[in-house]
Amino acid sequence: MTSIQHITVPDAEADQRLDRWFKRRFPQVGHVQLEKLLRTGQVRVDGKRVDAATRVAAGQVIRIPPLPEALPTPTGPRRRIDPSMVKDLKQRVLHRDAAVLVLDKPAGLAVQGGSGTTLHLDGMLDELRFDSEERPRLVHRLDRDTSGVLVLARTTKAAAALARAFKHKDAEKTYWAIVVGVPTIHSGTIDANLSKTGGQYERIAVTDDGDRAITHYDVLDHAHKRAALLALMPVTGRTHQLRVHCAAMGTPILGDVKYGGAKAVIEGVELARQLHLHARRLRIPNPAGGWLEVTAPPPRHLKQSLDTLGLKP
Repeated sequence: MTSIQHITVPDAEADQRLDRWFKRRFPQVGHVQLEKLLRTGQVRVDGKRVDAATRVAAGQVIRIPPLPEALPTPTGPRRRIDPSMVKDLKQRVLHRDAAVLVLDKPAGLAVQGGSGTTLHLDGMLDELRFDSEERPRLVHRLDRDTSGVLVLARTTKAAAALARAFKHKDAEKTYWAIVVGVPTIHSGTIDANLSKTGGQYERIAVTDDGDRAITHYDVLDHAHKRAALLALMPVTGRTHQLRVHCAAMGTPILGDVKYGGAKAVIEGVELARQLHLHARRLRIPNPAGGWLEVTAPPPRHLKQSLDTLGLKP
């Protein structure tokens, strides 16, 4: 066990939740244990009782009670990362500064691990440090089969600022999607609540009592009634929001058989079973100052389908 410590929060660790600060400093302490330490007043900030959601500020002094020693370092072989994948990711960097790293995420790469997912971006972030001592941090995510703009924070302080921007809807996001069919109204807003549904395969569905979800859209081009290229601007960020909203309009995203079924496939389009959803553009306040605006080129399968269908952005 360690002795009582009093740690002053440095500038680089300011403006983040206390539980996240604690987890990075003392990873051996679980969430339940931390809650107990906070509830009993053993962890204090500037001598005051606080909760896990309290944001720490530079110069504050955090009291740390005696804690168990750090977890032992694993001695087993470290999972080897394919050098060619790392090289490809580095070539996909769209922007890099002292605070932010922006990637053009490839379709098919999961952002985080999960059941049965062993290859994911989160497991390769140490390879994207470049000149920084800190490991990049995820501040938002894209579905595995969605390509395009993905922002990473390069410092703890930048992570807190970017998380706030996404939470308070300061980030302006534009996606491209090829959909099967053409919306009746070529420019509009989809305002449809979404909820998770049970069953063997979890899905998201439009419901009356779900979480509110709002998406603006514009038809950029269309191939008669066969297909259309949409610009989708989500106001909220619900799971599978764009996929469900497009399906709810009767125009599922090409390749999205989960929500569009057989209707999401177009005969004669070679790559029609790949999801045609791309995070095209992001504009967000840059923690380093000013605004950051980044655009990702469409992936190969989307470009090929655009050509096949005769769609032009």
